[in-house]
Amino acid sequence: MKTHNRFFQKICSFDNLVSASRKAQRGKRFQDTVARFNFHLEKELYQLQSELQTQTYRPGPYYEFHVYEPKLRKISAAPYRDRVVHHALCNLIEPIFDPTFIFDSYACRKGKGTHKAVDRFTDFSRKNTYVLKCDIKKYFPSIDHEILKTQFRRKIRDPQVLWLLDLIVDSSNPQEYIREYFEGDDLLTPLNRRRGIPIGNLTSQFFANIYLNGFDHFVKEDLKCRHYIRYMDDFVVLETDKACLHQVKHEMEDYLAGLRLKLHVHKCQVFPVKDGTDFLGYQVFPTHRRLRPSSVRRARRRLRQLRDDYESGKVLWSDVNHSVQSWLGHIKHADTYDLRRAIFSQTVFRRSE
Repeated sequence: MKTHNRFFQKICSFDNLVSASRKAQRGKRFQDTVARFNFHLEKELYQLQSELQTQTYRPGPYYEFHVYEPKLRKISAAPYRDRVVHHALCNLIEPIFDPTFIFDSYACRKGKGTHKAVDRFTDFSRKNTYVLKCDIKKYFPSIDHEILKTQFRRKIRDPQVLWLLDLIVDSSNPQEYIREYFEGDDLLTPLNRRRGIPIGNLTSQFFANIYLNGFDHFVKEDLKCRHYIRYMDDFVVLETDKACLHQVKHEMEDYLAGLRLKLHVHKCQVFPVKDGTDFLGYQVFPTHRRLRPSSVRRARRRLRQLRDDYESGKVLWSDVNHSVQSWLGHIKHADTYDLRRAIFSQTVFRRSE
């Protein structure tokens, strides 16, 4: 396996930090922290460069908040200067790791995404009879730091890059506490092993893909599952043999235990593809797809809130238009013509005088 050494200075280069700052501010240019950073941009970037080169850089505290749809999640937002560092790091390590990912890994990768994953699933569903749909239990809070760092070292040899990778992992704020035991554990093992990376970081999304990369290759190459798709911690396998899928599930559980992960008991099941599969926000059938009912309910609530905020002057029309166009971009990938007419005929945006 090819490894990479001596590229830390490329991460710290001023040009790379400028590129990273441009990426980090997308959609956030007018936030106070971003505006303050940009007001002294050159000074801030040279300061970051100096801290990285002397290895005195230390990440700041996370800002934590919760989102409730589709389920309760804790989101951790890193300080803006740390987000610049995250982009600077990913600019250099993404080209190293991404070529090792399987074709059908779709999360947080250029040219991939949910819609291409659903299109691929539709194609596979027309060739198979059954689907195994799985979800990893509490994936981000369960990622084991020691195992993740070992995976970094399979591709990277530069000690300074490894210092930065380890620093970002070690600076993770406490995540949801999970006590899970695996073969060989004693009573205190779950307490002694650090686990969990923050949802919300660019680096966390990338690290999460690295963490399951070996699993992807195991499923494709050892289990010989040709029709396998993963989007972060959601994945499916499609086959014509139902018994084969139950055996695949058993083999997957054994492999994931080595990563100190478990499948979600109530979300892993085998069923006919003709019944429709709840996958990445859609109900996918071999012949068509629909939006999930829960997605429709959330959209109706969101549109009503946007309407009320616009009428009261809390948001501009450009904000409304951006949100609506984003949602339309998602639902156009399903059979939703009648749904769109129904929703927008009931929601009228008027600014109060």
